[in-house]
Amino acid sequence: MKKYVVELIGTFFFVLTIGCVVVGGGAGNAAPLAIGSALMVMIYAGGHVSGGHFNPAVTLGVTLRGRCAWSEAPIYMAAQLFGAALAALVVKYLEAKAKAPVPMALDFGPAMLAEFLFTFALVWVVLNSATSKDTAGNSFYGFAIGFTVLIGAYSVGSISGGAFNPAVALGISLLSLTEIANLWVYWIPEFIAAAAAAFTFKWVNSDDQ
Repeated sequence: MKKYVVELIGTFFFVLTIGCVVVGGGAGNAAPLAIGSALMVMIYAGGHVSGGHFNPAVTLGVTLRGRCAWSEAPIYMAAQLFGAALAALVVKYLEAKAKAPVPMALDFGPAMLAEFLFTFALVWVVLNSATSKDTAGNSFYGFAIGFTVLIGAYSVGSISGGAFNPAVALGISLLSLTEIANLWVYWIPEFIAAAAAAFTFKWVNSDDQ
C-alpha cells in the first residue's frame, strides 16, 4: 500500500506543477524547467519506496524489464491516474481566476511521433539510470529523468503538449489544455514507446536480466 500512496503523491505534485505553470502562465518560457524539476524532486523523494515511476508508461516499461510485478502494475497505474485527476481538480480551484485555456489543436501524425520519441527517451533513461546493475546506487538518476522531460518539453511541447505520460495526458485533458477525445493520441504512442524502450534495453543489456 505504501508504494501506491507514494505513486499517487508524486504524480499529484508533478501534474499539479504542470497545471499551475501552464494554466497560470507565471513560469513563461521556464515552464519546462519547473516541470522537469518537479519530477526530479518527487523521484528523489519517493524513489526509494516505489521506484518513483509517476507515469503509467514508465510502469509498463519497468514491468516489461522485470523490475515491477505484473500484479502490482495495474495498481501503480490506477494510483498515478487518480493522482493526476486529483491534481487537475486542485489546479482548477487554485487557478479559478485564470483565463480559460484554449485546447491545443493537434496535428495527429506529428503529435503522436513526438509523444513516441520522447516517451521512448524517458523510459530508456529510467531503465538505464534507475534499474541497471551497472548504475546501481547512483545519485544522478532523478536529475537524468527530470531533465529528459525538460528537454522533451522544450523540443516538442509546441507539437504535442509534451506529455510523455498517460497520467499527464489525462491531467491536461481534464484541464482543457487538450481535448479529452484526443487521449488516444497520447496513450497509444506512449505505451508503445514504453514497450519498445523496455525491449531495446533488454536487448542491449542482455546480461542484466
